[in-house]
Amino acid sequence: MRGQRLDDLPDWSYLLQTCYQLYRFQPSGGSEPIRTHQRFVREALNRLIHANPPLQEVSLADKPVTAHLRRALDEGKRERHATLIRAIEAIHTRLHWQYGYEKVPRGLEKKFAYAQFCGPQGPIPAKEVILGIVLFAPGCVYPAHAHDGITESYLCLSGSVSENHQGVYAVGSMIFNPPAHTHRITVSQHQPALLLYAWLGEEERLERQQMVFIRKRKNQTCPFPIPP
Repeated sequence: MRGQRLDDLPDWSYLLQTCYQLYRFQPSGGSEPIRTHQRFVREALNRLIHANPPLQEVSLADKPVTAHLRRALDEGKRERHATLIRAIEAIHTRLHWQYGYEKVPRGLEKKFAYAQFCGPQGPIPAKEVILGIVLFAPGCVYPAHAHDGITESYLCLSGSVSENHQGVYAVGSMIFNPPAHTHRITVSQHQPALLLYAWLGEEERLERQQMVFIRKRKNQTCPFPIPP
């Protein structure tokens, strides 16, 4: 990628354009905060696409969970976001998968990882928005955490997840997490889940985001009340 710009690599350009269209037409459910977030994401992507930035080298890296990526992509091709799945498939061998946490709970290192498309650590450098995918293995429990000064959305591309035991999010569903919102994710026991994620925040927040899991209190089995 050295010396090449976004327009020189159509697979990456198509990927961003597809994500832009996704955030343009994704339903907001009548929520003004979600609608505003979607608009800010696509405006940031639009500026990035027109800036035609030079791409940056990233070291290729897999994690144990990427053994489930083929199944997640295959399942996603059957769904409404198949165009995005095919765009991800075109570049999936050029991703740097990572954990983002200094200390990962035992066993979780086999259950999840994420990869940036654009952002401070992505192949496409960006200061306004971070966009990427996160992959969860079947049965993953992603511990409670929050993002300081970051607005986050997840779009389910394959499989299904639950956040805070307050609903099931299948393919096509969007999860919105405002800044400092504590959230915990659980994944179906029978299939992996692939989610697109977008982060918005001040440049310094995006560059220096400290990701820390929230410790459970002694004898606490779940940090959220489970509805009857």
